[in-house]
Amino acid sequence: MEETAKQDLVFLELRQKLQSGLLFIRGDIGDGADVKIESKRASTLNIQTADGTYQVNLTPGVNLVETACQKSPGSTDHESHFRLRLRVEQQSEAPCSVIGRLQANVTYSFLCQSCGSVVLQDRAFGRVLPLPNGNWNALVDDWCCHPDPFANRKLLPRDGDCLLGDTFILLARDSSCEQTLTREGNTPQKAPAEQKRVSKRVMLSCRSCSAVLGEELTAEVLKFYITEILVKPCEDGGCDISQLSLESKSDSKRQRFLEQTIASRLVELSSAQSIFRFSIQTPDGKAVILLWLLNTDTLVASFPAAAARDDSFISAGDVHPIEHQSCQAVQAVKVLYVLCSDSKLKDVVEVWEKDISVHPLSLPQSSCEEIQKLLMSSTFRLPAFLRCMNSYQVAYMRM
Repeated sequence: MEETAKQDLVFLELRQKLQSGLLFIRGDIGDGADVKIESKRASTLNIQTADGTYQVNLTPGVNLVETACQKSPGSTDHESHFRLRLRVEQQSEAPCSVIGRLQANVTYSFLCQSCGSVVLQDRAFGRVLPLPNGNWNALVDDWCCHPDPFANRKLLPRDGDCLLGDTFILLARDSSCEQTLTREGNTPQKAPAEQKRVSKRVMLSCRSCSAVLGEELTAEVLKFYITEILVKPCEDGGCDISQLSLESKSDSKRQRFLEQTIASRLVELSSAQSIFRFSIQTPDGKAVILLWLLNTDTLVASFPAAAARDDSFISAGDVHPIEHQSCQAVQAVKVLYVLCSDSKLKDVVEVWEKDISVHPLSLPQSSCEEIQKLLMSSTFRLPAFLRCMNSYQVAYMRM
């Protein structure tokens, strides 16, 4: 597919902290002189081109300063972009991931995100505790003057505990797991000389659809990745499981769920631990994506060439041509990324792998591949001048 076929017709990036924005309009729907930008009412932006009218609904508290719309000097015949000034009365708060929402003494049900089948039903925890971050063993070695007392010891939950990792949760097994989960051995691919030192992984899959949900750490402890499960609170002492399954199948499209889950988790980690560089890797430690969290105060909106496509960056509210289309600006994170499979960037990958400040995020192999496709798709839809920064590709992940 040609770049112009993938590129969005209209793309809007707003920075809440800077109170400024950038509006891009593809050259084949407006040459700049025909474009009018105005805000007729609070939190609504109207973009009039020769091709039609586009309306962007901003979040509450964000408004356009109409007199500040200026065409950028970098505009060309193939694209027009405008600098905008905003008035931000209240910055939007980032939504929490499931790691941030889990609480003690609340009853939850856990569902397979792929098919909506119930994996664990009516589980309540006396304790919900965070695990140390991914580099804690290295920090102990650096700061202790005596041998690491925690070496080769795992932190595991007791009955009634829920332990929170960066991208996973640890739970104690109960009797219901035998009916909802299947076990499958998986030996990581290593050189023959290393095979004897590599322990065999026991993967946990949904019995209904065979999707991999996590791992079995011990006979009594289960590890679920947050990209593979849905966690629903049960109100008034019980859950309507049939309704939960229907909601999972109808509302939780995989790509949107994965994008929102990862974006929210990146914001939480950066806010709590001042971490901005991440290595997305498989459970055996193989890095797949190097990701740099750049901005967390961004609002984005776009109109793809095919306004009603399921994979649109932000779906248009009106799928009829082109008299009037509208969409909702949503929160997003702006990231820079490198694919570790790119041989041209081998030097960059090697530098990141040696840097202890790069935070590892382990996910199943399939999820790493899905995130890679998601990032690449976002990049291809951006205006050409926004797609890269030095050696890094640019992408936006919606929350």
